[in-house]
Formats: sequence, C-alpha cells, structure tokens
Amino acid sequence: MVFVTKMVRGKKIEIVSLVVLVMVAAATAATVTYDHRALVIDGKRKILISGSIHYPRSTPEMWPDLIQKSKDGGLDVIETYVFWNGHEPEKNKYNFEGRYDLVKFVKLAAKAGLYVHLRIGPYACAEWNYGGFPVWLHFIPGIKFRTDNEPFKAEMQRFTAKIVDLMKQEKLYASQGGPIILSQIENEYGNIDSSYGAAGKSYMKWSASMALSLDTGVPWNMCQQGDAPDPIINTCNGFYCDQFTPNSNNKPKMWTENWSGWFLGFGDPTPYRPVEDLAFAVTRFFQRGGTFQNYYMYHGGTNFERTSGGPLISTSYDYDAPIDEYGLLRQPKWGHLKDLHKAIKLCEDALIATDPKITSLGSNLEAAVYKTSTGSCAAFLANIGTQSDATVTFNGKSYHLPAWSVSILPDCKNVAFNTAKINSATESTTFASQSVKPDGGSSTELGSQWSYIREPIGISKADAFVKPGLLEQINTTADKSDYLWYSLSMDIKGDESFLDEGSKSVLHIQSKGQVVYAFINGKLAGSGNDRQKISLDIPINLVTGKNTIDLLSVTVGLANYGAFFDLTGAGITGPVTLKSAKSGSSIDLSSQKWTYQVGLKGEDTGLGSGDSSEWVSKSPLPTNQPLIWYKTTFDAPSGSEPVAIDFTGTGKGIAWVNGQSIGRYWPTSIARNDGCVDSCNYRGSYRNNKCLKNCGKPSQTLYHVPRSWIKPSGNTLVLLEEMGGDPTKISFATKQTGSNLCLKVSQSHPAPVDTWTSDSKISNRTRPVLSLKCPVSTQVISSISFASFGTPTGTCGSFSHSRCSSSRSLSVVQKACVGSRSCKVEVSTRVFGEPCHGVVKSLAVEASCS
Repeated sequence: MVFVTKMVRGKKIEIVSLVVLVMVAAATAATVTYDHRALVIDGKRKILISGSIHYPRSTPEMWPDLIQKSKDGGLDVIETYVFWNGHEPEKNKYNFEGRYDLVKFVKLAAKAGLYVHLRIGPYACAEWNYGGFPVWLHFIPGIKFRTDNEPFKAEMQRFTAKIVDLMKQEKLYASQGGPIILSQIENEYGNIDSSYGAAGKSYMKWSASMALSLDTGVPWNMCQQGDAPDPIINTCNGFYCDQFTPNSNNKPKMWTENWSGWFLGFGDPTPYRPVEDLAFAVTRFFQRGGTFQNYYMYHGGTNFERTSGGPLISTSYDYDAPIDEYGLLRQPKWGHLKDLHKAIKLCEDALIATDPKITSLGSNLEAAVYKTSTGSCAAFLANIGTQSDATVTFNGKSYHLPAWSVSILPDCKNVAFNTAKINSATESTTFASQSVKPDGGSSTELGSQWSYIREPIGISKADAFVKPGLLEQINTTADKSDYLWYSLSMDIKGDESFLDEGSKSVLHIQSKGQVVYAFINGKLAGSGNDRQKISLDIPINLVTGKNTIDLLSVTVGLANYGAFFDLTGAGITGPVTLKSAKSGSSIDLSSQKWTYQVGLKGEDTGLGSGDSSEWVSKSPLPTNQPLIWYKTTFDAPSGSEPVAIDFTGTGKGIAWVNGQSIGRYWPTSIARNDGCVDSCNYRGSYRNNKCLKNCGKPSQTLYHVPRSWIKPSGNTLVLLEEMGGDPTKISFATKQTGSNLCLKVSQSHPAPVDTWTSDSKISNRTRPVLSLKCPVSTQVISSISFASFGTPTGTCGSFSHSRCSSSRSLSVVQKACVGSRSCKVEVSTRVFGEPCHGVVKSLAVEASCS
C-alpha cells in the first residue's frame, strides 16, 4: 500500500494514492456464476425480478424516472436489447448519443442500484424495423443472415465485440464492478433454426463460441434455444414458462420474456393482459423452480422515427406494461405486481436453498413446498382449474383458492399473497385537451396559422433513374425512405379502346405492401393497404395523347421476425396491367421502362425541420388532399404531464416536433370489428387475441411527444400528410393520472403484504385491509362516491349496492379517508357490523382525490 504525505496548514495529511483507489475499485467487482437453482452473485444465489425497458423507445430525460419506478415496483434487473441499426446506421459510423446513449442508460440503472441484462443479439426482433439489423447488411456481397455464412458472421462478431468492448471500457460488467450480470447472444433462434438446416445448427454453436471468446466475466444466455451448448444458459420466452426445463441440470430455470401484454398493429384492436393472469404466470414460474423472471415489457415506450417494424406495427409500443407508454404507472397492474414481488422475496431464503417438493391436492390443485434443514419454509398453493374455486387442506389448515390462482405462504402457514386477489386500487388516467396558443384559446386554434408545401406528384428529383420492369422496393431504397415512386408515361391514340367515353379502363396493381397510391395524370385515382399483399383494380380515365401513371409505394416498417425475414421484400412486384372495360383487351405494363424515385422531394430538402423559404401561408389552406406538407407553431401545453397529439382528422403520414420525428401517424387505420369483449375473464391460458378492446375504432389516434422535445414557446410542428386530411382538426392533450380511485377487497383477501416482516408473529397478518392513496403527493381524498360492505355487485366505475350492505359503510370510510392522502380500512364485521350472515363479504369503495 502506497501513501503520499502532504503538509496542509502545518499538519501532516496522508492521502491514499491512486494505486489504493484502484485496489478499492477492484474490490467492488462481483463474481457472477450459476448453478442448477439460480444465478450466483458473489457466492450467493439470487431470486431476480427483471423488467424490459428499451432505451431508444423513451428519452434520456425519461430514463431516471422509469428506472426508479421499476425499482420501486420491486425489480432487481433492467433488461434491454441493443439496437444495431440505431448504433451503426452506416457501416463504421456509430451513434451512441441521445436516445442511443447505451452507456448512460446502463449507468443510470447502476446508480439506482439495479442490475442489467444486456441482450446484445445483435438480432433483436422486438417489433423493431428489420429486427434491429441495419439494412446496409443486406447489400454485402454473398451475405445470408443468421446462418453459417462468413460475411454475416464477420459483421455480427464485429458489432458484438464493439458493444462488449464499449461496456468493458466503461467498466460496466459486474466482473469489473458494473451492473451487467448477464448478456444474451442471438435471440429466439431456436424458433426458426430448422429452416436453415445444418448450417443453422453450426451457426448457433459458432455464436455461442464467439460470445464466450469475448470474455465478459458474466454468463451468456440464449433464449428459446433448447440445444444451447454449455455453458450458455438456455432460457424461456412466452406467456407461461412454469413447465420450462433447462437443457442441463447444471443450469437455472430462467424466463427472459414474460409478455405483459402484446404489441399493437395498425388495423388491429388494442390487446391487454389482465394482471391476475400475469401474476398467476409469474407465481407459477417461481412455484415450480424458477429464479429469474423478466417482464417484456415493464415499460414499452414509443416507436419514434421509422423504428417500428412488422410491418404495420403502430407507433405506440405501450404493451399494456406496468409503466405505460408515457411513463405513468398502470394501476392496479404495477401495484399488484409490486405486492407479488415482495411476497416472492419473503420466500427467497427457502427458494434458493432447495428444490421444490410438488404434490397434488386434488384435481387441478397443487402444492409446492420449499423446506430447508435450517427451518426456512415457503409454500405455493395452486388452483390451475379455470372454472371453480376450491378449498384445500394443507398442513392441517384450510385454504380457499380461487380458480386460476396461486397463494404464496412465506412461512408455510399464512397467505401473504393470492394472484387473483388485488389489494391495489385502480387509478384512472385521462387525456385532457390542452390549449397551446399563448392567448389561452381553445386547442382548435392550433391550426389557425398553418402553412403548407405541396409535394410533387411523381418524379421531381434529379437522381431519378429508369429501369425496365418493376423493382423490389427494399433493394431499391435501402430503406432510406418509406417512399418509392414508380412512374410510367404512355401515349394513347384517339381510336384506342381505352378511351371509350361510356366506360373506364381498369388499372390492376399487385404489390407486396404495405400501402399503394395510384395517380393518373397527377390526380389520385385509388389506393390500398395490406400487411402482405395488395391487389387493386382501379377504374381510370385516360386522355388522348400523353398519360402518366405514377404509383407511390409506401412501407410501414420492415419485417422483423421469421426465417429469412430479410428476404420478405416490399413494393410493387406486379403484374401491373391496363384493361379496356369495352373490349376486354389488356396491356401488361410490368415489363415496360419505369422511372424510379427514392423518397420524396420534401425529405431531401429537410422539410421535417420546418426550415424552408417555400412554405405558403395564404388562404385557403388545402385540406383532404394527398401529399401535402403542413407546418404550424405552438406553445408547450401547461403543466408537466406527458404530452400527446391527437391526430383525429388527418389521414396518414409522419410528424416532426422541432425537427424530432415522433413517428408514423395513421388515425384512419381502423381496427377490425370482432374479437373484443366488454370484460375479459382472466381465468385460463392467455393468448394475444384473448383480451381485446377498441374494435371498430382507430387503432391509434394519440401520439406521444416527449416533454424534453418541447420548448416553453415557439415550437414547430410539421406533418407530411400522404393520404389527405385536415390538420386544423388535430389537438394537443396531456395524459394525467386521474382523480378517481377504486378498489374492492373481500374478507377472504390476504392482509396487505406490507404487513409482513421477518417477525412471524404479527397479530394482524390475517386481517384484510382496503388501502387507498392519492397518486399525486399534493392531493387528498376529497370525497367517497361509493362505499358498501356486504355483497356489492359490479366492477370499478359501476359498483352497486345489494340487499346485503352495512348501513355504516359510507360513514366509516368517509371518516377514515376524507381529508387524508391515504387511508386504511379493515375489512371486517368488527368495523362495519354484520349486514348478513353466512356469506363472505367485501368492501367496495370509489373515491376522488383533489
């Protein structure tokens, strides 16, 4: 040990040298290994609760709050993909700034005291454009993605090593004292590797070997890869992973993606997953030996710019996650899972010490017990039936189990948590329309000073080129733009059948999607959209002499999943034919010489920034016409709540705020009108189309604008309206945590899990309690609109009294709650009296905060 001695004000001060500081820093490094039960950190097995947050789907300004809310919700780990196309948009030109500042994101997680699981991939899927691959990869000679192909492996290894080296330079691996305890190579390859034959298997083994050679000092995993070679940990993705078994007795049971909901597609209803089922899935996983579980997503965020994949994935990536797209808590999902996490952690000593002993308690009834030689004991009692509640006897005591639920007994005696019994209040969230004009006028005044620029129809750029035949779109645009023009000129003689005055010719177009507009002589004649294949028959009028056919093909995110997804293709593949309605004769236009233009003129001139001398401000403003750029200015909505733009009244396009692309908008994309239910029964296996809402309505009308992108005043909003709409109808809104609280707790509910401590003799542990707390610190409970202790019916927002209802209900709850930010009311006849004998009673309350 080396010291440096200094004289300060006559006193001798010994300062620890740099050598000592390095030694201290090295001492904080952690050893991360694993055994058959769990990840082992510094020699101790860990129960780990993780949640996915994708850094580019939010902003650096949002990250600290999202991470803190994750920690407050009981998470130990933040999991994220690494997005290759965001970090290397051009080969050897890297971007690690702004939303792509991966180092900052990882350090913020570490600052909050959380671990990180870094899923380098570098294939991500993630409903992200091209699965996270940069499109320039596609043009490397001889390349074949995700198989035993030397050009691909060279690029994959180069980027993976780049990320690993960056993390090492910043000392972010746990082996260096950082938060990263696990890394992933590849992603869900086992779902599709058989399509690649023997080359797929050799590629998978190469991927594992390559990752291990990078020497991160922490374990690597492969998800959905049942034959992942040692020492790579194979992990599970899905709605349920309790039945998953690792491919080696030496590997722990890990769940890298527990889908908290599902993604939204344009043209689809909104999916959601009831929290009772999500909690059931998590608890079953830990019941049956799991020790690492990750929510995909814990915060889904937003697909800004052109990052959404699919195709036709919406701009919102909310995913019905515990933290919503805007960064607000989704209640009761966040709170119920928080209680679950605490209950699981109460069992940790027993869970990590041994394997479960699982026994049957009857049909669809199961007990799992973790008992150690030192006296620790934890039990899980499960009713996996979907129809009937059950009463079981366990260790001489009787327990009530609702259908499709699991009870957690941290001491093998008392129930701390049941997955179907929610102790967290529902909190409403609302979008409030906001004035964004300094004179305080209505939100409709946003459109009072619009200017515009017309995008030329057809070819307008000097770099246009001519090629015979119909070109595939991705090979032509390299995805530099959503847009590709196909333009053809043709001369029609006066005696041709295509000019018959009594009928129209028919233009037939076939395209791989996702959107096509057909313009005849500069006028929109028809359009269509579809996920995979478009077939259009458009009646058109031609004129004697020169006619132009301009077809605009539009992508809405490139494919991101499946074997050979990179070869899916897009654009107008043909045939394109012109048929005479009079004579029936037709012309095949497919092989003729077409003129092509990649992108729009306005994209090249940077109109999204709002800076141009070409903006026209004269009235009237052209509306409901295709291919017009619009611009206006606005002031920031008041307050600090998250901001959205309601694009109702517009058609389809892309929007920018102060030069930042908030993504593709498409409020005219209407969800199919089937599959939705008024309320979704959480009992029984969940699937992505089980619980749907908003059928027959626009898939998405509200689009997130991060607060950090908005100045107090003088903001610029630019739209590229491709389909035709009225921008003056759009408005701004802020998303606010509502003032209403709602909760129903029965006498059969376990007591709040917060009443549990290490002391096993807590007297009130068996008493259920209804707890309310205003979500905003400055609010208090101002009124109780409903209270009933007895057998109230209905659900939140529609409770009603029954004949069995205590006359004291309202007065007791008002006395306990009104005027306070939070309150607790014991759910018992001791407090409310006995309104009816022989039935289990509940307390239902609706309250308002102000």
